[in-house]
Amino acid sequence: MRMINLMENTEGDHGCLYEHGLSFYIETLNHKLLIDTGASKSFIENARIRGVDLKDVDLLILSHGHYDHAGGILDFTKINPTAPIYMQRFAGNAYYHKSKTVERYIGIDPDILSLPQLILLDGDHTIDEELSIFTGVKGRRLWPEGNRILKEKKGDSFVQDEFLHEQYLVITSGNQKILISGCAHNGILNILDKFMELYGKEPDVVISGFHMMKRDGYTKKDEDLVYAIAQELKKYHTKFYTGHCTGELPFQILQSVMRDQVQYVHSGDEVNL
Repeated sequence: MRMINLMENTEGDHGCLYEHGLSFYIETLNHKLLIDTGASKSFIENARIRGVDLKDVDLLILSHGHYDHAGGILDFTKINPTAPIYMQRFAGNAYYHKSKTVERYIGIDPDILSLPQLILLDGDHTIDEELSIFTGVKGRRLWPEGNRILKEKKGDSFVQDEFLHEQYLVITSGNQKILISGCAHNGILNILDKFMELYGKEPDVVISGFHMMKRDGYTKKDEDLVYAIAQELKKYHTKFYTGHCTGELPFQILQSVMRDQVQYVHSGDEVNL
C-alpha cells in the first residue's frame, strides 16, 4: 500500500506546490482513493508531478467540511466525473473561523452539494471489506485550544462547532488497520478512544493533522498540552504520520517525546505503508 501527499502546507523534495491544505492519494489492494483535495486545484498539478492519474481514482472521501480540504473538489470532478464523493451530511453547513478580531467563512463551496456523484452520509458507513468510515467522537480529553475559535453559524448566531461533519476512514489490509483523519478536530486522543471502542485494538498506522497550530503564538499552557498529548500517544504501538494543521512547534514537541514514532509528511512526500 502506498500513500502520496498531494497537498500540504510545507515544501517537500519533489518540486510540488504547497498551500494551507491537505490531500492524500492512497493505493490499496482494491482502490485508488483520494482523501481531501486541498484548498485549490493545485493538488492536480502535484498529482501530475508525482505521476498520479486522477482519472483512475475510484472514490473521494472528504474528511470534514472546511475549504482547505474541499477546495479542489469541483476541479477534480472536471477530470473525474464518476468517482463517488463521500462526506457527512453536516459537511455542507456554515462553518467559520470566529474570534474577537476575525470572522471568516471556512466552509465548502455550496456548489459541491449539487454534484450528482455526491453521497451524503449520516454517521458510520461501511464501503466494503477494505474501507469503513466512523464518526460520533464525543470526548474532549486534552482538546487543543485552537478548535475553540471554530464556529458554526446558525441563523444570526455563532455556536461552537461540535465537528459532527468530521469523519474518519479505516483501511483494513490483512491484519493491519490504518486510521486516516484530516485535522482531528475532535482531538486525536478522543478519536483513538473511539477507534479502540469500535475495533478493540490500536491502529497500526495513523495519518492525520492534529490541529495544534496557533497563528497567534503559543503560551506555556499550549506547549504543556502538546507535551501531555505526546506522552499519551507514546503509549500506543502505532506509527503516526502528520502535518498540515499540526504546526511546526507542536511537531517539534511531539517528536522530542515520540522520536521516530511520529513523522512529518510534506507536500509531494510518499510513504509505503
